[in-house]
Amino acid sequence: MESLPTDAELVRRAKAGELAAFEELVTRHERQVFTLAFRLVQNTHDAEDVAQTVFLSALEHLPGFREEASFATWLHRIATHAALKVIRKRKGLDLVSLEAANATAETPEAVAPPAFIADWRQSPEELVHRHETRRLLDEALAQLDEKHRLVFVLRDVEGLSVRETAETLGVSEANVKVRLLRARLQLRERLTQTLGDPATRVVRAPHHPH
Repeated sequence: MESLPTDAELVRRAKAGELAAFEELVTRHERQVFTLAFRLVQNTHDAEDVAQTVFLSALEHLPGFREEASFATWLHRIATHAALKVIRKRKGLDLVSLEAANATAETPEAVAPPAFIADWRQSPEELVHRHETRRLLDEALAQLDEKHRLVFVLRDVEGLSVRETAETLGVSEANVKVRLLRARLQLRERLTQTLGDPATRVVRAPHHPH
C-alpha cells in the first residue's frame, strides 16, 4: 500500500503548480482551521469566512512560504490573524489593537481564587487535546470573556509563546500572564463541576476583593 504524501511533499508540488496537491492540503487541514477560528470568533458564520480567507491567503502566498515552520503552523498563524481582524472589525477597531478596547490593565491581585476545588488528573490546557473533553472545554471557553479566551487559545491551544501571544494581541507580556492565569482558573472551575472527583470537592466561600 502506497503511503500518503507528507504535507511538505504536497507543498512542494503545490508550489510547482499542481492544484490538486493544494486541494489535498485544504482537505487535511480545513477542520482544524475552522475549529481554531470558531474558538477565537465564537460564531459559525464568521469562522467559515475566516477559514475561506485563510486558504485563499495561503494559496496566494504559497510561493513565499519558506517552510521554516510546518504547513499546519503557518496556516494557524494566518487563521489567528484573520480571526483577530474579524474581532477588531466587530469592535470598530480595524487598525487599533485589542488592548485599546480593553485598556484596563490586569494585576495578579485581581485574580480571585476558585469557588470550587477538586482533584484533576490533567489541566484544562492538557485536556484540550483529548477528544472526549473538547466539547466540554469549548462550551467553557465560550463562557470566558474575549480577552481571556484569546490568550488561552493562543497560548495553551496553539502553543504560542508568551512573547508571541503578546505581540499577536498587542498587549504586554505581563498582561498575557495574568490573563492566562485567570482563564485557566475560570476554565478549571467550570470544568471541575463536570470532571472533578466529587470525593475531593471543596466549595469555598465567595471571594470579596478589597
